[in-house]
Amino acid sequence: MEEERAFIVDGRRLDGRAVDELRPIKMEVGVLHRADGSCYIEWGGNKVMAAVYGPREVHPRHLQESNRAIMRCRYNMASFSVEERRRPGPDRRSIEVSKVSREALEPVVFLGYYPRSVIDVFIEVLQADAGTRTAGINAASAALADAGIPMRNLVSACSVGKVDGELVLDLMKEEDNYGQADMPVAMTPRGEITLLQMDGHLTREEFERALEMAMQGCRRLYEIQRDALIRRYAAPEQPEPEKPEKPEEEPQESFEQDMEEFEESEEVSENDE
Repeated sequence: MEEERAFIVDGRRLDGRAVDELRPIKMEVGVLHRADGSCYIEWGGNKVMAAVYGPREVHPRHLQESNRAIMRCRYNMASFSVEERRRPGPDRRSIEVSKVSREALEPVVFLGYYPRSVIDVFIEVLQADAGTRTAGINAASAALADAGIPMRNLVSACSVGKVDGELVLDLMKEEDNYGQADMPVAMTPRGEITLLQMDGHLTREEFERALEMAMQGCRRLYEIQRDALIRRYAAPEQPEPEKPEKPEEEPQESFEQDMEEFEESEEVSENDE
């Protein structure tokens, strides 16, 4: 009979973290030159890129709204982002995560400033290790700010789960796969919750404690987003790289070209090392 695996031993998790500790996070803003705003985040084993294009005129025009902009969000996991190569293209999960990510971001954006326009948000998961939707929301929020789009505030996201009967912050892959509950939360620094989902079972008391842990995690994420934006705009002034003319192609094509340039620059950096 297979022995049951323990996820928490002497108060420490499998990766050595405390129950209320986040995985290491690295965030950089403004990494894609062709996009209006962009952000790259590494969170534990997750590597996620977000890019923003717009506001721009909506095509086809029957999608236009006369009093506000529309926001489109596309979350996609690259076929090489997981251990077993996945089939390219949207699936049920990516459509669901695209929808909830858009709904998490829309409340803070002043869409009324740009009638008949569209803001496109792309979230591309290059490497997945649990928590990709919260990583994508954090990156997309910083990318919107990098694009100069007026916002009430940043949106920060973090998840809480339950393993071995204990609540833990920021689940890693094993905890996500075999845990008893998973609850991603997104909120503004003022505590306005824009996303709350739950998979699994929590008692009322556990839910209240889990929500408080998630809010504390979101506050730490907000500080990381804020620091990344300050580094981007408080750095000594550098000569602007020559930007190509505004592309006439669809935002999807622009995003793919930006991603190719980013991957090439990463390869050059690795070779230099």
